Amino acid sequence: MEKVDWHKNDIDDGTVITDSYKTTQNVRRYFKSKFGEQFKFDRDFMQWMKSSVGLTMGDASQEWIRRQDSK
Repeated sequence: MEKVDWHKNDIDDGTVITDSYKTTQNVRRYFKSKFGEQFKFDRDFMQWMKSSVGLTMGDASQEWIRRQDSK
């Protein structure tokens, strides 16, 4: 699996979540570009991200939407 620098790499929907995943300002910018200022990390979603190695950031976006819809 290709190593991703979560601080510097361009992140898009096809970026694969790696075992080196970190919740960084770069990741936050990616989500805010998709969802606006309403995007917020919470502890459960951060854990989901850490356990989602092999999925894509597009999958993560869909998960965030699913969690918002269930609130």
